[in-house]
Amino acid sequence: MDQSVAIQETLAEGEYCVIAVQGVLCEGDSRQSRLLGLVRYRLEHGGQEHALFLYTHRRMAITGDDVSLDQIVPVSRDFTLKEVSPDGEIYILGSDVTVQLDTAALSLVFQLPFGSQTRMFLHEVARACPGFDSATRDPEFLWLSRYRCAEPEPKLPTPRDCNSAPGGSNFDGLRPNGKGLPMDQNSSDQDKPESLQPRQNKSKSQITDMVRSSTITVSDKAHILSMQKFGLRDTIVKSHLLQKEEDYTYIQNFRFFVGTYNVNGQSPKECLRPWLSEGIEAPDVYCVGFQELDLSKEAFFFHDTPKEEEWFKAVSEGLHPDAKYAKVKLIRLVGIMLLLYVKQEHAAYISEVEAETVGTGIMGRMGNKGGVAIRFQFHNTSICVVNSHLAAHTEENARRNQDYKDICSRMQFYQLDPSLPPLTISKHDVILWLGDLNYRIENMDVEKVKKLIEEKDFQTLYEYDQLKIQVDKKTVFEGFTEGELTFQPTYKYDTGSDDWDTSEKCRAPAWCDRILWKGKNITQLSYQSHMALKTSDHKPVHSLFDIGVRVINDELYRKTLEEIVRSLDKMENANIPSVSLSKREFCFQNVKYMQLQVESFTIHNGQVPCHFEFINKPDEESYCKQWLNANPSRGFLLPDSDIEIELELFVNKTTATKLNSGEDKIEDILVLHLDRGKDYFLPVSGNYLPSCFGSPIHTLCYMREPILDLPLETISKLTLMPIQTEGNGSQLERPLEIPKELWMMVDYLYRNAVQQEDLFQQPGLRSEFEHIRDYLDTGMIDNLSASNHSVAEALLLFLESLPEPVICYSAYHNCLECSGNYTASKQVISTLPTFHNNVFKYLMAFLQELLKNSAKNHLDENILASIFGSLLLRNPAGHQKLDMMEKKKAQEFIHQFLCNPL
Repeated sequence: MDQSVAIQETLAEGEYCVIAVQGVLCEGDSRQSRLLGLVRYRLEHGGQEHALFLYTHRRMAITGDDVSLDQIVPVSRDFTLKEVSPDGEIYILGSDVTVQLDTAALSLVFQLPFGSQTRMFLHEVARACPGFDSATRDPEFLWLSRYRCAEPEPKLPTPRDCNSAPGGSNFDGLRPNGKGLPMDQNSSDQDKPESLQPRQNKSKSQITDMVRSSTITVSDKAHILSMQKFGLRDTIVKSHLLQKEEDYTYIQNFRFFVGTYNVNGQSPKECLRPWLSEGIEAPDVYCVGFQELDLSKEAFFFHDTPKEEEWFKAVSEGLHPDAKYAKVKLIRLVGIMLLLYVKQEHAAYISEVEAETVGTGIMGRMGNKGGVAIRFQFHNTSICVVNSHLAAHTEENARRNQDYKDICSRMQFYQLDPSLPPLTISKHDVILWLGDLNYRIENMDVEKVKKLIEEKDFQTLYEYDQLKIQVDKKTVFEGFTEGELTFQPTYKYDTGSDDWDTSEKCRAPAWCDRILWKGKNITQLSYQSHMALKTSDHKPVHSLFDIGVRVINDELYRKTLEEIVRSLDKMENANIPSVSLSKREFCFQNVKYMQLQVESFTIHNGQVPCHFEFINKPDEESYCKQWLNANPSRGFLLPDSDIEIELELFVNKTTATKLNSGEDKIEDILVLHLDRGKDYFLPVSGNYLPSCFGSPIHTLCYMREPILDLPLETISKLTLMPIQTEGNGSQLERPLEIPKELWMMVDYLYRNAVQQEDLFQQPGLRSEFEHIRDYLDTGMIDNLSASNHSVAEALLLFLESLPEPVICYSAYHNCLECSGNYTASKQVISTLPTFHNNVFKYLMAFLQELLKNSAKNHLDENILASIFGSLLLRNPAGHQKLDMMEKKKAQEFIHQFLCNPL
């Protein structure tokens, strides 16, 4: 999200926020979130001046009300930015960027998240610096006078005892009286649509004890990082180098520690060294994963947790004492956290670090289940580490398999070279997969399981292990290896003991916590659990590996490179690239809502290396319509080589309404462009089957028949019909009070699921959603066979797909203002159009029925208000996610209707 918009709202006429980045201000042991904005002011004589505006802010700044101006630092002649790095001038490409801002009067240290936004920010700051041209007048910053405080606070982190340099300013450290309350943003990270990435701070002592100034200024590095890495010739060189890799590299073994621990929402209560470092040599690399870091509703719905810092510190203190380690990356999705450390001497050989998350919880997004991953290049070997927490419960085997497949398909890492397509997990030399995979022991009663464990007959027990069975069927983890299980199951224990679960549920023991790997030159040295740690109902697991990494021999590399360059010099560059396509027309039949269809074709290259890319048509913002995607959309082909392109068609809530109404059709033309070559035009056609998903509420109320039984002209007419407060039956049939599809789902849940545990919190199966959609669109709900969780998720997806939410956009701000005043809130609801009013009251009545069964289904008002608040109340500005304050107000608004008579 572009947070410069929020800053712009606070500025005066003539002031413009060029770019903003979210960072952390480091002052001694303190870590405080700041939003940094580079503000430009155009002078009357035609010049311009810049200043850095520092804001305290809410979790994600959307409007000017979300930020409070804290300090202004003019970009004067004495203004410098220098990167600071850990002791020994270690620089790890992909780790957070630590920068030091200096003027004559102050010194500030910030941590900025690695990524394109930070690169662009640093590049713009470098361009804004006035330099030391004597012909240029010194900046005066008169425009900043309006920001002076009546009583400025001169407290500065590191004041310097020196006079102002030429071009200096007495505005340094200016702290104006801003609006709004400053709030510390503890664990958010920009560049994430759902703000799921955690803060990646160093430990409190690192900044003071390890940081020293680098010889490379940030402006220099920003320039380097902002450059496109490879032109055509360089890409050819890179491709040939990859083919000849064995000519200039050798294999060297490095020791990897891989650990996983489900901590059951607990804070660290004991030293982690028995798990992390006792009885082993100091590893070269640590990959440490946690699940269920925080089980609170705040962590689930708002993604904030103090336990991230607690467990990060516990791990840092538990690393092997015989070596010094540098933290490369920390990534967290709600309770799933992954930490990557390397020995300090290896840090210089770590590059291309990226981290991503995939939520697979309810509606395919919630982060209570899912995976986080870190990928990086170690010497010349690409490595991907995945930490996942898959669906729970013995009977949810299919859901676990689906979670695994979703993580594999949706986890994508963007490359430094923007011309290259994203990397998936499988596109790495080495993959290490750890986590609470939640596969259980099946077809064996609890007592029999315990007896085999007591006899240490793990081999017999393993035959009933769900993960083994699924791997043997090749449904998950195909090509992965797991070591022999020589330790007893790691779940479930009474917390604080080694006793098996004695609770009412009496869960059967299971090997939930696992570590698998895929790749060449990998040797597992150990695989064991640690019974000594008793904080959780799980036991931690670790595995040690010797992994053969390709290390470059510099001399051989230079020779290989010279040979490649010489051969390219002989190539006739005047040749025009030419390719052949296996298919040029594509037809997608009977496209359905949220059901992926894929058509593929092969590009075969001729004798000239070439870049290819799908390009925008004139006056269009993208190379294809929103429902279409080409994978990969660009790439590079060596002579006489092939690449398969997949055209993926997927209709979601964004595109369904216009396809229902006929305003859009499954028609497009792709333009495949060859660099220095010709263009190829690829027609795409097909037909879309209209669905209740993506249809307006009032439209569905006028559809007494299933949508697929209606003529397309009727569907189009009803979809384009404006919202009406009262039914106008002059030309249309008498409408239903609420959509029949909504009634079908709610009625099904009322009859079957009011006592269902974890309703609206546990996801269903995708295959079952497709059946539910088809039944709703054809009116055959009586034949529905689906789990309660799948129907509940379908209901949420239905509400999310409404082009106009249940509480209309026009009432959004009034609802937030009325949260906490039930009388005023009811008045706002009464102003909704008739059909929207009916739907809201119907849903609230159903949710109140669920709450009457809370002893069985374990639902409460807060859970339901959190889930339905963001679906029924949506920001009319088009933001997909509410910020934290809006989210809490929306929750409070819905909460009133759950606790009071309607």
